[in-house]
Amino acid sequence: MAKVDLYNQSGSKVSEIELNDSVFGIEPNQHVLFEAVISQRASLRQGTHKTKVRSEVAGGGRKPWRQKGTGRARQGSIRSPQWRGGGTVFGPTPRSYSYKMPRKIRRLAIRSALSSKVLEQKMLVLESLVFEAPKTKEFKGVLSALSVDSKALIVTANLDENVALSARNIPGVTVLTAEGLNVLDVVSHDRLILTQEAVQKVEEVLA
Repeated sequence: MAKVDLYNQSGSKVSEIELNDSVFGIEPNQHVLFEAVISQRASLRQGTHKTKVRSEVAGGGRKPWRQKGTGRARQGSIRSPQWRGGGTVFGPTPRSYSYKMPRKIRRLAIRSALSSKVLEQKMLVLESLVFEAPKTKEFKGVLSALSVDSKALIVTANLDENVALSARNIPGVTVLTAEGLNVLDVVSHDRLILTQEAVQKVEEVLA
């Protein structure tokens, strides 16, 4: 089993923690990671785009001129697609872009994302992360003690409002629970910081 250092909130090394190789020690599958990111980004699209077709454009109820005898092309409505101000042909309509990946592939993707952070030595494990009250300054102090100066994803075992509120105003810092851990957030942040309890929860689900 791979071992990583265990730190406290002061940035001091307390001990070491063993990680489950089936979760944090596999060879990352880059193709599956790519597919998982594309799937998540697709599900985030609103899909509210809409253009008006011929029947939805106001006006055009009367035939602009008679069928024969004018020398011009026959026209039935000034809201036909070839007219300025007319309807759109085959324009976008509201739709959902989301699609599901197989469960085994989704699990392989998150294990690949976690393993890649361990391989790159960009994952930290904290003994605990507790604040008596929401204090952004204290949270910044924890990040500074851990030498984290880039985008960071903080994963806790359960929702802690003091932790979430303390990190809310820090640019590039996201706080998630172990249940909400996902590929897109892991990949899009430079550093991954988990609490010891969060590691245990992740291993219970993914091992």
